[in-house]
Amino acid sequence: MKKGTASGRAIAVIPARFASTRFPGKPLTPLLGKPMVQHVYQRCVESGVFARVLVATDDERIAKAVKNFGGRAVMTSPNCHSGTDRVHQALAALELDAKSVVVNVQGDEPALHPAALAALVDAFKESTVKMATLVRALHSEERSNPNVVKAVLDEQSNALYFSRADLPYLRASESALLGWAHVGIYGYRWATLKKLSRLAPTLLEEAEGLEQLRALGHGIAIRCCVTGYTSAAVDMPGDVAAAEAAIRALKLKGCVDTFKPA
Repeated sequence: MKKGTASGRAIAVIPARFASTRFPGKPLTPLLGKPMVQHVYQRCVESGVFARVLVATDDERIAKAVKNFGGRAVMTSPNCHSGTDRVHQALAALELDAKSVVVNVQGDEPALHPAALAALVDAFKESTVKMATLVRALHSEERSNPNVVKAVLDEQSNALYFSRADLPYLRASESALLGWAHVGIYGYRWATLKKLSRLAPTLLEEAEGLEQLRALGHGIAIRCCVTGYTSAAVDMPGDVAAAEAAIRALKLKGCVDTFKPA
């Protein structure tokens, strides 16, 4: 597995809250005999690019589960407005360099390929990148699904906008324009994350329910790294079977190594 040059400074934080509106207790949902949060933690360790992996949670049940599988959990406030705010709070007591790389790994992406995480960290080799995320090819059947967030990119692969709606509109059915689906993993310079935590939520962020729109709304560029690896986010209980199948596929490809907590 290729390791990015920023690996010595990179920290992965997995925000995990119990009181999800659509799927309460989601981080503890069993997948192939393990809680979902453990699978996400393992993907981070397997990437080989993080000096530390933490779970940021507001619930003792999740913290206990993390401790039971050998991981590290940090308790945060139940009043965090977003996962970004929870990640910042989890690291606030640490003395991090302003250029340090922090990756917010969504706790509902148990089948995220470790190489995709490595590619995201790799984006920070470019000193001008302050925030980055992942996108993949959008499938036609996903266009009407509001749980699949669409991304529109500029010519430098920076995000123009993210939406739950079908964007961009294609006037011609034979258009060669590619559509992108957002993979909700974010990397930030520590200075950028601190700035984000002080900014007020924007109207677009609240309307779409997409925290990355706060960054765009306040003029922070988001570099989008295209990955060819698919994932299987768990938004609802009905997504569990697909996620388990995707995890099995990772094992078939030899991507899941012996788990050693970071």
